[in-house]
Amino acid sequence: MSSASDTDRLLAEQLLRLTRRLHRIQKRHMEPLGITPAQSRLLRLVSHYEGEQPPRMADLAARLEVVPRAVTTLVDGLEAAACVRRAPDPANRRVIRIELTDTGRATLRRLRNARTDAAEEILAPLTADQRDVLGGLLNALSDAPAERTC
Repeated sequence: MSSASDTDRLLAEQLLRLTRRLHRIQKRHMEPLGITPAQSRLLRLVSHYEGEQPPRMADLAARLEVVPRAVTTLVDGLEAAACVRRAPDPANRRVIRIELTDTGRATLRRLRNARTDAAEEILAPLTADQRDVLGGLLNALSDAPAERTC
């Protein structure tokens, strides 16, 4: 009989394998759009600011938990694809804000469709009841309080 720690190790490995598979499938569905997964995350984050003051590069770096230089590289690529634009802050011209363009909004719609297609591919083997159970389990895991470590 296996111990709880053996079961936890097996579950952790299964979750990691599933995560890697999900990333591979999502990447394959996003490749035709010319957007990397990291650029997709940044584009989604910028879209969350719609209707508010656009974010600064530092805001994006903090939310993505990356160094500012990484955000600069991502913004450069998305700006070259006309998905975002840099705009000076009207209150402080030294501050640059990142705005979503119409092309960026259209790209986001295509990205959502690609993500849905990827999810359908991953979930295809599951019945509707199994999907409901999985959704509940994922919610329980996602909503669990984070442990603090030193």
